[in-house]
Parts: sequence; structure tokens; C-alpha cells
Amino acid sequence: MKHQVDGFIQTLKFNSDGLIPAVIQDVDNKEVLMVAYMNAESLKQTIVTKKATYFSRSRNKLWLKGETSGHFQHVRTIRFDCDRDTLLIEVEQVGVACHEGYRSCFFREAVIEGETVAEVLCAKKPN
Repeated sequence: MKHQVDGFIQTLKFNSDGLIPAVIQDVDNKEVLMVAYMNAESLKQTIVTKKATYFSRSRNKLWLKGETSGHFQHVRTIRFDCDRDTLLIEVEQVGVACHEGYRSCFFREAVIEGETVAEVLCAKKPN
């Protein structure tokens, strides 16, 4: 099924705030790099430019990933789940994805030890 960009976007289910969650994954090794939110405008910009653009909830504006850091995400595929309410975006990551300097935002692990949970650093910052 083919759609124009706007038509495709209209088939997706955005939440009451007009946002849809996007899981960002490395296209080559399938590592989950981050989770972000998109609105219809940021998704359209992402599709047209093939550079990941998100909606920043804290700044209440569009955010081109890499605009200030140079750590762009070049979009290779956009998938959507069976309910059409979550995106899986495969990217070629330039530099690191995390604003704390890690390749992935998922650099901590909660290790369950009986009835306690130990927070463990499970990644190193690239040099």
C-alpha cells in the first residue's frame, strides 16, 4: 500500500498530546540507542530529510538530532507496530546517541538480587 507522506502519517495513532513514541535502533547491530517522541511535523521532517527529528517535550519544540552535537541519525527504515501507535526507526548513528556521552541511552542495568536491585553501569563512554 502506498501513501503520500501526509496520508501515511494520518494512519498512525498519536496520543492525546499529539505524540507517538519512537524506539531508535542501530541499523547494523540492532542496538537500541534511545527512545524519543515525535509529533506529525517531526515525523514528516524525518521522512523528507531522512535525518531523525523529534519533538522535545521539555523544550516544547522540534529537535533535529545532531543539530548542535553533530551526532546525526541518518534514517534507514521506519517501522510501526500492529496498533500503529509506536515507531521503530533504524538509523545510522554518527557519534553517540546519548547526551551523557554514551553510544546508547541504555547504559545502566538494574540487576535484581533477591529483593534488592543494584544499579550497574553496563557500558563505557567511547574515547
